[in-house]
Amino acid sequence: MFNLSATATLVTIDSHGRPREIRSGGERLSVTDLESVRVETAAYPVETGPRTVFVVRAGGRRYRLVHLARDRRWKVEPVAQPAPGLAQVA
Repeated sequence: MFNLSATATLVTIDSHGRPREIRSGGERLSVTDLESVRVETAAYPVETGPRTVFVVRAGGRRYRLVHLARDRRWKVEPVAQPAPGLAQVA
């Protein structure tokens, strides 16, 4: 399992701004699939500023990558796997 901590998480992007790699604590995970992108530049909380949310697959798990434009930093959090048999929203 990839251990994500609040320290030194780096997301590498390609020339189009899509995440390609997650690095944390000396470990590297290549992003294998980009599931969704949500750009929140029109409506966002004043305290946090605009952000872009990516849901990706890396290392066999799903992660939510949040790029905070104002701070120029990333937040990375695991996404819970749906229970078997439950319908997926497209």
